[in-house]
Amino acid sequence: MTDLPPQLLSESTEPAHRYRLRAPNIPETAKVARDMVAGLLKATDHPALVETARLLVSEVVANVHLHTKVPLLSLEATVRGPHLHVSVRDADPHGVPWPPEPRTPEAEADAEHGRGLLLVQACADAWGTVWHGGVRPTGKSVWFSLSDAAAPRTGVGLRTRHR
Repeated sequence: MTDLPPQLLSESTEPAHRYRLRAPNIPETAKVARDMVAGLLKATDHPALVETARLLVSEVVANVHLHTKVPLLSLEATVRGPHLHVSVRDADPHGVPWPPEPRTPEAEADAEHGRGLLLVQACADAWGTVWHGGVRPTGKSVWFSLSDAAAPRTGVGLRTRHR
C-alpha cells in the first residue's frame, strides 16, 4: 500500500517508523486512526505535528466513511526523520477526492460538508491521490505529508498517480 513521497523513499540514515491500520469503515474509525497517528508522532518525538496530523487524519478517514460504501479502509503512517506521511486507502473506484469548487459565502456558512479536503490542502505540506488498479481502478488512496523541518508550508503539491 505504500504511497510514499521521495523524501521518505530516499536513502536516509534515519529509520522509518511505519504503522498500518486496517479498520472497518465506521464513524469510530476516525478517532482510532487519529489516536494511532498521534501516538506514533509522540513516540518518535514529533509533538509539533500532533494536532495538525490529528485534524487531517480525521478528515481523510471521515471522507471514506461519508463518500463510500466499502466495508474496510487502510491507513498507513510513516515517520522518517522530520517527515510524516499518511495514506488512507479504500476499495471504491468511484468518486474524485478533490477539494470542492469555491462556493458563495452564504452557501459556505450553511454547508455541512465539503471543507475536509480544503483543510488538507491548506494544512499539509503536500497531498494528493493515487488510483490503484490501472485503467479500471480498483480503489484509491488520499495521502498527505507534514514535516517538522523549517520549510514553509504551502499546502500545494497535489499529485495524482495511477497504479
